[in-house]
Amino acid sequence: MAFLQFKNVRIAGIAAGVPKNIASNLHPSPEDNISSEYAPEDFVAATGVKERRVSSTLCTSDLCYGAAEKLIADLGWDKKEIEALVFVSQTADYILPATACILQDRLGLSKECYATDCALGCSGWVYGLSQVASLVANGDIKKALLLCGDAKKRFAGGGRDPLFGHAGTATAIEFKEGAKGFQFHFGTDGSGFDAIITPAGGSRFPIDDKTFEFEEIEGKQYHRMMSRMKGMDVFSFGISTAPKTIKKLAEHFGFDYLDADYFVFHQANMKMNNMIVKKLKLPEEKVPSCMHEFGNTSSASIPLTIVSQLANKSANKKFICCGFGVGLSWGTVEFDTDNIIVSDLVELDDSEVSTYVV
Repeated sequence: MAFLQFKNVRIAGIAAGVPKNIASNLHPSPEDNISSEYAPEDFVAATGVKERRVSSTLCTSDLCYGAAEKLIADLGWDKKEIEALVFVSQTADYILPATACILQDRLGLSKECYATDCALGCSGWVYGLSQVASLVANGDIKKALLLCGDAKKRFAGGGRDPLFGHAGTATAIEFKEGAKGFQFHFGTDGSGFDAIITPAGGSRFPIDDKTFEFEEIEGKQYHRMMSRMKGMDVFSFGISTAPKTIKKLAEHFGFDYLDADYFVFHQANMKMNNMIVKKLKLPEEKVPSCMHEFGNTSSASIPLTIVSQLANKSANKKFICCGFGVGLSWGTVEFDTDNIIVSDLVELDDSEVSTYVV
C-alpha cells in the first residue's frame, strides 16, 4: 500500500503566477476550440469554467519563476540556502535538459542544488510534495522549492482547449524539528494510460509527416501532438477514486477526515468535483474552488486554489488535498499549516519570458 509519512518538515509558503491575459468562455475567440455541440453559456454551465489565463508566449517555467521570486522575497529566504528544486509539468521548456536545471540558474540558486523534473499532470503537486518532503525530512537539506504548472503548448495550431488555463506555482518546504509533517496516500492504474494522452512526440511514435494531420474526435479537431481525453472514462475515474483515497488515508493514519478545515481538490471540472464533495458529505464552505476564473491548470490547480481563494485563511489550518488524473494516477495528502506565507497572485505579461533560448 502506498502510504507515506514524513515528519519534521513543513510548508513555509505558497505562491502562484498566471498570465495577465484573460480568455472568456462566454465570449470565446476563434482560437478557443469549443465543441460545436455547445453554446458558450452551456459549456460554462457544464464545466464551471467561465474564464482562463492564457499566453502564447510564456512557458510554464516563466510562470513558476515569477511565483518563486515573489515567494522567496516574501519569506526572506537566502537563495543560496535553497538546496533542492523539483519541477513538475507536462510542458517542459525542452525535451532535454531538465527545466529544473534552467530554473536553478535563472533563480540564482547554489550550484550545489539538487534539481530534477517530474512529468506528471493533475496529481503532480501531491507527488512532487512527497518527493521534496523525502529530501528535507531528515535535515540534510533544510530548504527546497516545488515548482508546478502547465502553460504554453508544444505545437502551433489546433486552437486552445477552453477547459484549460495556464499557471505556474511555487511551494516552499523547509525542515523544522518537531513539525507534524505530511501523510500521503498514492495510487496508479496504468491500464488507463490512454484516457488522457498525447499520442505522438515520444519514442513510441516519433514525429513524422502524418503527425500533424487533423482528425475529428468527439466533435473537435485533433492531430497526434495534441492531448486528447476520454471524457467519460476520466469522469468515472475521478468521482470514484478521490473519495476512496481520502477515506483510505484517514483510516490508515487514524483520523476523521471531516475534521479538516479545508479540502482542496484538483480543479478538473465543476460536475466532477461537486460529485466528489457530495460523496464525502463535505460542507461547501470547506471546499474552495478556482476553476471558474482559471480553468483546469493541471498540477498547479491545488496550490493556485490556495493562493487565489484562501490567501488570508490558510494559517494554522488542517488541509486535505487530492489530485487525480493523467496516468491514471492519484495522490492525497494531509497536513497542518503553521504560520504559512501565502503570497499575492503574480500576474505576468508576455514580455516576462525566459532568455534561456538556443
